[in-house]
Amino acid sequence: VQLQASGGGLVQAGGSLRLSCAASGRTFSRYAMGWFRQAPGKERDVVAAINRSGGSTYYADSVKGRFTISRDNAKNTVYLQMNSLEPDDTAIYTCAADPRSGGNIATQTYDYDYWGQGTLVTVSS
Repeated sequence: VQLQASGGGLVQAGGSLRLSCAASGRTFSRYAMGWFRQAPGKERDVVAAINRSGGSTYYADSVKGRFTISRDNAKNTVYLQMNSLEPDDTAIYTCAADPRSGGNIATQTYDYDYWGQGTLVTVSS
């Protein structure tokens, strides 16, 4: 599967952005999906994850209550709605697909086999 992330940009603190990740192919609904981010000088960390049906989600503590992950299997797309953005949210955001999790959520980098190219989110103070 190929993944194409979009929606990043420059936003002021307190603002919102919506990231999208479009997947190729007809098997999107078989994949658990995740959003990861990597800030300069830091490791890549999971931000949010969703199981293949969309019925279960996971959020990193740092984004709980501010970010929402969702998916539309008919459109082969997963979204990340980001509200109340903070300067610490500045990073390259990447979507990823896990074909092996079954109906579960995948929260570890090593769970994911397919990665998009990333989209830059910059939050100014």
